[in-house]
Order: sequence, then structure tokens, then C-alpha cells
Amino acid sequence: MLDPTSNSGSPGWRLLYQAALFETDRLKVPQRIAEAERAILARVKELFFDSSDHIEEDQGLEDALYALRALRSCVISEPKAA
Repeated sequence: MLDPTSNSGSPGWRLLYQAALFETDRLKVPQRIAEAERAILARVKELFFDSSDHIEEDQGLEDALYALRALRSCVISEPKAA
């Protein structure tokens, strides 16, 4: 299994992705999505310069971005309860 933390010791993209998916406070969801997207895109950039085989992680990153976009559209399109 891949290490969920980055080399810098900060939370890895998987942890931030999970935090966005499982956030229960609707007001915090957009922030969680943005944090996860930044971490995912930073990881994509890291892997771009890495010559080793990382096909599975590439697919996971792509899937995660897709899911975050879907989550964002659900959160934005749903009317807020009054």
C-alpha cells in the first residue's frame, strides 16, 4: 500500500481526498475539496518528473479528481436548507 503522507510529512492527497468526501459540515466541503485538489495536482506534478512506474497511482489521482468534481457539483447545485 502506498504511504498516505507526502515526503514533507504533510497529509498526503489520499487523506485530504477522504477528508473532503467524508466532511459532514456542508460549509466546509468546498474548502476540503480545494485542499484535496491542490494536493492531488501537486502529486500529479511530482509523478510527471518521476520515471518509475506509477500507473495505479495515476489512475487513482484521475479517479479522485473526477469524484471531487462530482462532489462539488452536488454541493453547489443543492439548495441550502433554511
